Amino acid sequence: MKIAMYWGAGCGGCDVSLLSLHEKILDLLKEVEIVFWPCAMDFKYEDVEKMQDGSIDICFYNGAIRTEENEKIAKLLRKKSKKMVAYGSCAIEGCVIGLANLYRREEILKEVYSKDVPGEELPEFLPYLKTLEDVVKVDASIPGCPPPSPILEDALNSLLAGKQFGKNVALCDECPRKDSKPDKIEINKIYRWHEKKDSGECFLAQGIICMGPATRAGCKAECITANMPCTGCVGALPKVRESGTSMISAIASIIGNKNEEEVINSIRDYIGTFYKYSTAKLLPEGRLKDES
Repeated sequence: MKIAMYWGAGCGGCDVSLLSLHEKILDLLKEVEIVFWPCAMDFKYEDVEKMQDGSIDICFYNGAIRTEENEKIAKLLRKKSKKMVAYGSCAIEGCVIGLANLYRREEILKEVYSKDVPGEELPEFLPYLKTLEDVVKVDASIPGCPPPSPILEDALNSLLAGKQFGKNVALCDECPRKDSKPDKIEINKIYRWHEKKDSGECFLAQGIICMGPATRAGCKAECITANMPCTGCVGALPKVRESGTSMISAIASIIGNKNEEEVINSIRDYIGTFYKYSTAKLLPEGRLKDES
């Protein structure tokens, strides 16, 4: 089986995430032939252009579409591949860098480069960030920022076997703290994670926002196991449009009767809390400031 991996707009963590398979990556390499992975080996775009259409069995595209070059390569790899897989949160939802869709392109360039904005030598910076499926047809997605090893292992084994993958329940279902979750939660103040000593019980019951109820299971709650609340990088459950609104609804249902306004006002950074990974989906064309 011939596979390709490409790095669009992202931090590079998705490429590194393959190493989380440890020695199992050796078993994977016995099953596949890597025909394009510029992050790890010396490949040129011309090498891909010379390939026959559909000659790559599976292409894993990580990162979002932020530049003209990202978009061009995504379309080229789609043409050369039988299956296109969105690998990681950036490719699927835009992830943290999708928060840039809250700002105009000119504002971003000015913030990063001050007065000396690079010009003709760099690929064109698109007006707004796109997800992979905004540009090409996507056959499957491997979620996470980057994909946690339990999800990655399940996805790769299933893809190689031609099977479906992914769980259909919320993260709370596999949370190591689920037995400490009371039948009824009532909170009268929202705390940021560092503002309150962790009791080791359900984060929501402590008044600390945990995106577990609105996030798809599969990662084996790696962050919560490390005593960090879930931030929702795996994304929404199947048949749920997006997790941000689901979580806001969940929070609204557990606010106590006293000091309702105070509790709501104690939530800092709504977008960064509830739409940290999905702003590019929420504002696919930078509609907040309507630069299109």
